[in-house]
Amino acid sequence: MEELSACWKEIDNKEEIFDEIMITYGQELLHLVFSYVKNEAVAEELTQDIFVKVYYSIHKYKGKSSFRTWLWRIAINHCKDYLKSWYTKNVIKVDDEYIYGEDSKENIEQAIVQKEEEQWLVQAVMSLPILYREIIFLFYFEELTIKEIARIIGVNENTIKTRLRRAKQLLKMIGDEEKWKND
Repeated sequence: MEELSACWKEIDNKEEIFDEIMITYGQELLHLVFSYVKNEAVAEELTQDIFVKVYYSIHKYKGKSSFRTWLWRIAINHCKDYLKSWYTKNVIKVDDEYIYGEDSKENIEQAIVQKEEEQWLVQAVMSLPILYREIIFLFYFEELTIKEIARIIGVNENTIKTRLRRAKQLLKMIGDEEKWKND
């Protein structure tokens, strides 16, 4: 991917290469965008917009960071622009879709409990301020390193560590509040 910027103008099969980029990064990018907008349809639309933006600006990619880091930076900036211009005027609702496995009673009960726990975790993460939510998403869901996250977000590594620690504390507080409500 790093050699793309130098030879992008001379490449004849741009569509094939870009299809490969979309296949490689499409799902991960969609998950990243969803973590910002909390709406599946909007996330799909923004992901398409991001790929269009990348297609027209891929010649600007200089290879100073990994292609994925460059792509994530574009996506995060696009999401932030979207949220600034639209989010304050509308309410976004998260779609709850569940698919359960086997028909046995134990498996269904286990799946329900697991889905409830996953739903709680997703809601807890989504309730965090975007500053912390993006760190949690990139670190735990995208499995990026502190260094990669720092490059993507554009802050130093110690800031990322501090935000990650604060996000964990907030999630713990949310969990403790939930437990207290249920007791």
